[in-house]
Parts: sequence; structure tokens; C-alpha cells
Amino acid sequence: MIKIITLVSFFIINIESKAQYVGFALLNHPESFKKSFAEATAATESIQADFSQEKTLIMLSEKMNSTGKFWYRKKDRLRMEYIRPYAYLMILNTGKIFIKEGQKENKISANSNKVFQQINRILIDCVSGNMLENPDFQSHVFESHDAFLIELRPLVKNLKEQYKNINIVIDKKDFTATAIEMYEFAGDKTIIRFQNKEINAQIPDSVFNIP
Repeated sequence: MIKIITLVSFFIINIESKAQYVGFALLNHPESFKKSFAEATAATESIQADFSQEKTLIMLSEKMNSTGKFWYRKKDRLRMEYIRPYAYLMILNTGKIFIKEGQKENKISANSNKVFQQINRILIDCVSGNMLENPDFQSHVFESHDAFLIELRPLVKNLKEQYKNINIVIDKKDFTATAIEMYEFAGDKTIIRFQNKEINAQIPDSVFNIP
């Protein structure tokens, strides 16, 4: 009986996943993708790009749009700087998080706060290619003619309570993220899209300095 229930659950999950993303098909055997993805990300030392963010709140009829600059460098260095419509800065640097909003500054140790530790890891994993190894999520891989989509479903309690799933869209040409999609159980949705990417550009240490 348990085996039957497990089998039925498996098919329900797969039917739901296959129908979920238009233009994408579920990869039942993603080993080839994982190998190519690992090789490409291992060769990626840095990424810098422009980004746009679209946030949809169920309480508001209009979408909230913002743009900014993004930098990533191995290992565990990331900077997201929102420029429009407001200034907001976040720097992740080897376990430390710096946030500046207007004149307000905040420094946090990711290791001392589990939620920030998870957020830190999610952001770094999304651009470093390690999201498939994150034990906090169950992953499924989908494929279209020009991209892969990695669906991450939270397994740990605090993430499960907030996020239904987090998706990373991967460009087939260079195996870097073109979009990060975050779907919350409350119905809110955030999509970050990356443009004008430069791979392995020289990014100085000062970009990731925490004051």
C-alpha cells in the first residue's frame, strides 16, 4: 500500500511539473546537463551584469519594477546595487552581509542568523552553480530549445513556509543564470533578470569591500 501511494505521488508531482512551464519539458535523466553545468561553472571565476527586478504583490494591482548592477566573484562574493527607482545596496562577502538603504546601514554575520545564512547560500548558489547540491531543496531540471530551468522546492521548515518554489533559468550558451524566479505561498512573486553579462571580467576587491 505504501509503495502504491509513493508511486501515485511520484506521478502527480511529475504531471504537475510537466504542465507547469510552457515551452519546457522535464528532464527525467539530467546527468548530462549536470556534468556540462558543473564544468561550465567551474570555469566561471566572475560575472558582472545589469539586472531588472519585477515584483508582483497580490495586494497591489501594479507591478514594482527596479533596475541595478550585479557583481559576483569566487568565492562567496556578491554585490547587488539597486539604482532605480531607489538606491539599495547589498554585499555578501565570505559570510558577512552588508545592507545600505538610504542613510541606514546594517552589518550582519550570516553564520549567526539561520535565515540570512540560507538567503546568502541561495543567492551564491544561483550564480555559482551549486544550487543542485543544496540540501535545503529538492530540484527538478527542465529544458527548452535555448535554456534550462532548475526548479527548487524547499525542504526545510522556514523556507517551506515562505516559498513555494525558486526557479533559476540557465542560458544554454554559457550555462549562466539569465533569471531567478521566487514564488511565495502568499501569492507574491519576484523575478530578477540579468542582461549584458560579462563572464570572467576582472572585478577589483574594492567592489566587495564592506565598510
